[in-house]
Amino acid sequence: MRNLWIFINRYNAFFLFVIFFTIGIILTVKNNAYQRSVTLNSTNEVVGHAYEKLNVFKRYMNLGTVNDSLALENAKLNTALLALKNIDSAKNTVVKDTATHVQYTYLAARVIKNSITLRNNIITINKGALDGIESGMAVISAGRGVVGIIRDVSPHLATIESLLNKDAKISVSIKSTKALGSLVWGDRNSDYRTAFIKDVPNHFKVKLKDTVITSGFGSFPPGIQVGTISNRGISTGDNFLTIQINLFNDFSTLQYVYVIKDKFSEEEKALESKLPNEQ
Repeated sequence: MRNLWIFINRYNAFFLFVIFFTIGIILTVKNNAYQRSVTLNSTNEVVGHAYEKLNVFKRYMNLGTVNDSLALENAKLNTALLALKNIDSAKNTVVKDTATHVQYTYLAARVIKNSITLRNNIITINKGALDGIESGMAVISAGRGVVGIIRDVSPHLATIESLLNKDAKISVSIKSTKALGSLVWGDRNSDYRTAFIKDVPNHFKVKLKDTVITSGFGSFPPGIQVGTISNRGISTGDNFLTIQINLFNDFSTLQYVYVIKDKFSEEEKALESKLPNEQ
């Protein structure tokens, strides 16, 4: 307490100046219309600017919630779009309940863990069995690029065998020629931006920058974009080509994905299990 009084006594002139200066400003503003108007306008401008910065900060903090909401809406729109594509326009029928005619439905999920530098990269998402996720389901990105296949599922989480995995193998086709092939990352590939198409018959003419899409065989719906051709054919010494492509997906920035549920997948598996094994 003694030190406080010593401090006040030492700087008493400064404190008196601040007190009288403040009183003078208050009296001036209070008794003069012009000064009062200028002060209020200046104060409002400062406060308004502060509120603007605060709102920007609040919007930034809410980006996660907004992104989750947008992902869910996009999933609904993609499902509705597939329903429209699956309607047979050649038949004169009226579809009252389009939901029952949809083969594929989309479920939005957020990526909570991702790797791109390993030999067998795995992605973890925040949806699981309680959300209808099952092993073997196809996964694409918000930009509709191929991501991978659901691997393991727990009640609330699931892992994806990323396309950047040595065991990944997805049926694709070259858009212009309809040539079929198998999309793989490659045995010695370490670039998350490129992949390869194997087993393409070498009599097909392959063009640079041609688009590669999913063929519709397997878990993925047909027509999902994969990438563009960057190398027209790497000779393997047989009757097939190995083609290098640049992937549309940027796996290093992956945040949201769509898990695709095939309504007829179980029926197809049950039917195919009855076929004789010729191996």
